Parts: sequence; structure tokens; C-alpha cells
Amino acid sequence: MRNWILTLCITLPLCAQNNAAPKLVVAIVIDQFRYDYLTRFHSEYTGGFKRFFEHGAVFTNARFDHVPTVTAIGHSTFLSGATPALSGIIGNEWWDGKKRVTSVSDEETKLLGSTGEGSSPNRMLQSTLGDEMKMSGKGGKVVGVSIKDRAAILPSGHMADGAYWFDGKTGNFVSSTYYFDALPEWVTQFNTSHPADKYAGKQWMGNTMASTPDAKFYAALDATPWGNELILQFAEKAIVAEKLGAGSKVDLLTVSFSSNDYVGHALGPDSEEAHDMALRVDKLVGELIRAAEAQAGVGRVLVVLTADHGVSPVPEVNQKRKMPGGRFDEKNELDTVEKALTAHFGASLAGKWIVYSGEGSLFLAQGKVDMAEEERVAADAIRALPHVFRVFTRTQLMHGQISPDSIGARIRNGFNQARSGNVMVMLDPYWIVSRSGTTHGAPFDYDTHVPVLFMGPQVRAGRYNANVIVNDIAPTLATMLDVETPSGSVGRVLDEMLLK
Repeated sequence: MRNWILTLCITLPLCAQNNAAPKLVVAIVIDQFRYDYLTRFHSEYTGGFKRFFEHGAVFTNARFDHVPTVTAIGHSTFLSGATPALSGIIGNEWWDGKKRVTSVSDEETKLLGSTGEGSSPNRMLQSTLGDEMKMSGKGGKVVGVSIKDRAAILPSGHMADGAYWFDGKTGNFVSSTYYFDALPEWVTQFNTSHPADKYAGKQWMGNTMASTPDAKFYAALDATPWGNELILQFAEKAIVAEKLGAGSKVDLLTVSFSSNDYVGHALGPDSEEAHDMALRVDKLVGELIRAAEAQAGVGRVLVVLTADHGVSPVPEVNQKRKMPGGRFDEKNELDTVEKALTAHFGASLAGKWIVYSGEGSLFLAQGKVDMAEEERVAADAIRALPHVFRVFTRTQLMHGQISPDSIGARIRNGFNQARSGNVMVMLDPYWIVSRSGTTHGAPFDYDTHVPVLFMGPQVRAGRYNANVIVNDIAPTLATMLDVETPSGSVGRVLDEMLLK
């Protein structure tokens, strides 16, 4: 008998388990989690990351292939495989020609569990994995959970049974009338227990939470490890209450741990707080996986984990270590454009030229002058400023006049003809517009390079060093579940990690 036959006989039960059809897919995003957090703190991880290292597929060179690298786009890409050019999710917010909108704002819906306008996935133009699971008839329930509305809504898709996020005014987990007319009873019971209130007076890294729970207290939880703990507690409740993984069809739970992002923005990736948050979220990921396995069974949970973007170092930290970078004066940029356009076209044209700016895009006033010329003058004015890396206009992108390198490709992938602005601006590496702390959004590795980890049925464990893109996740999962690839997917199937 050959050695490989002997090996097969010994490992047959494990192989059978690894090839079993999953009953529950757990799709995890950690908001603002650079890939190098896995390597820098590798020896300190004892929870979920350690399980991925030992039993999962770890892709060491996964990147986003679009700009800007921001939360809404990262979450919409995760389980759709689509770029902003196709998904229509071009940022966290943008100008729709009349007003500012967010990626999930929806005036036709109402909040449930609080007051105000609700949210929905209606601005997303493509399907997600959950949608394809539902339409195939193979998918059971689809549930999304996060602190942020966009992080709960966009990965779970159009046909989700529910998406839930944390309300900083009330301390409740809320949803929208897009999904149902009233919150499910189990959600109401969870909120009635006031789980956030137990963190009153808690201390973390030298800071103490207020002793009295109120709106200010609830809003402050976002930037603490307790925000992530609340997400886990709600997700665990959802697994049990919705019986995820216990039915005859495959269920999908999407969970986005948001608090890492708030801490990272304020203090940067080199802070002790960011380090501590990474260690804590490792344990929460491990607990989430165990909760899913307790419901669906060990060997029947397929887990995938990524991040929605990375983050730049704090400029002052970089300067101390003799690295480039600094703070770009965005007000000066906008003033420069306004003056250049007025000088070129004349002061007789009343009103501001820039109607909205954000996330590297300028939306210019329509109908005053020839738009191509308006864009050109604005772009030339910005290019003359120090620390501007590249500038593209809508007219250039519409006519394919773009650099043929990876940066040009990421700009093209981030440009949606119906929604994107008139001028797109990228700063030099490590230069940011934030006046304090740090941010993300650039096409460079510190913002695009993120983890992509798989574990569970059909996954061949190992380290995979080839370049991949986050868009590859959705078609890979669709292939593993034998459902149609999401409609806007541009990725490939990661066949190298699939057990045959």
C-alpha cells in the first residue's frame, strides 16, 4: 500500500468534515485593519486569528483595487465582488446633484428602535452573495450586524432578513422599515436589557467612561473596545434567536467590528490603543466562531475575514522617524480652486463653483460654463499645489484618458459615470487632509493591503503569497456554495485554496 493511501485512510474523517457542505457562512469585516497588524502582533494572538493561522487559508498579499479606500466601498466590495464603477457605492457619501447623500440613506424608510430617517441598500446597484443565495433557493436567512449602518447593510445585501446597527442616541440596536414594520421581539428584548449601560464608569487605557448612561455616553462607546463587545453580544443573540445554521438551507451572518476604526482615526496605527484593540478583536472573532459552531456544528461553519481599508500613520509620528508625510490644507485647496475658476471665467458668474467636496472628490456647479473647461481649470489649479500626487477629471475618465498603471486602474475602478464627481484628487504618500489623528482613502499599500482569511469546509489551509484582490472573495464563496456569482463581480475564484 502506498504512503498516500495510508495517509488518506488516517485523515479520512477530517477530510470528510472539510468537504462537508457548510450550514452557516460567517463573513467578518474588521473596520480599519491593516494587513501588517497580523504580522506585527502575530505572537500575541490567542483567539480567532490563531485559528486562521493554524487551520485556515491566509492570503498575505490581498488588496483593494479601487480608490477611495473608505468604509462604504470596502463593505460593498466584500460580498459583491464589484468595484464602485459597477456597484454605484462611490464613497461614504456624495452629492447627488441636489443634496448630500450617504451610501445607505433612504428617505422612504424610518428607523426602528430610535427616531429619524432609516437606511437601506437601495443605492447599491449590484447583487451580493446573500442575494444570490436567496435567489438560488439554497439560501436561508441573511443577517447583518455592526455599529455603522453602512457596515451592516451593504455586505448583507438587498434581500437580507435584517440588518442591525448601534444607535448612539439611545444605546439600542436599531434597524429600518426597509426590512420589516417592527423590530423582531428578540431585538426588543435585547435592547430592554440595556447591555451598553454596564460599561458606565469602565476604564480603558487611562480613560474612564461617564458614570451615567446618556446620549453622550452611548456615542463615546464607538471608540472603545466595548463597542466591539456589543457587536459580538448582539451577533451571538442573532445566531440563537434566528437559528442560524440550524435549518435545511445555508444561512449567512455578516459582522463588522467597527470600533477599531474609531480608535485608529483618533490615535493612529502605531498607538498602544490600536495594538490593544487588535488583541481584543482577535478574542472576539474567536468567540464569534465558537458561537457559530455551537449552533451549526463544528466543521459546518465557513468563515471569511477581511478589512474594509487600512490607515495612514499619524503624520507627526512619521516625521519623528524621518518618514515623509504631513497634513494637507484642504481649505486652501478649495479656496485655490474657487479663485482660479473666478479668474478664468469672470466674477460676473454668481455663486460658489464647488457645491460639495469629500473623500478626494470635488463636485462642481453645473450649467455655468463648459464643464470640461471648468474641470480642466480646477484640476490645473490643484496640480500646482504642493504634495498633490495626481488629479483626474470626469472628462478624462469618460474618454479613457488615464495613466495605464495600477494607480490609474484604481481610479478607473472607483469612478461611476452616474455618481462620481468632477475632479478626483490624490495626495502624495502619507499626506492626509485630517487636521488631527489620521485617516485613510489613498491608493497606496498602507490603505489597500488588508487581510483575506478563510477557514472551514472546502478550505485548503495554508499560506498563499500570490497577489489577490478583495473582489475575489465573493466569486470564491459563490463557487463554494454552488450559487450564481454576484452580478457585478470582477474577481476570480481562489481555486488554489479549494479542496478538490
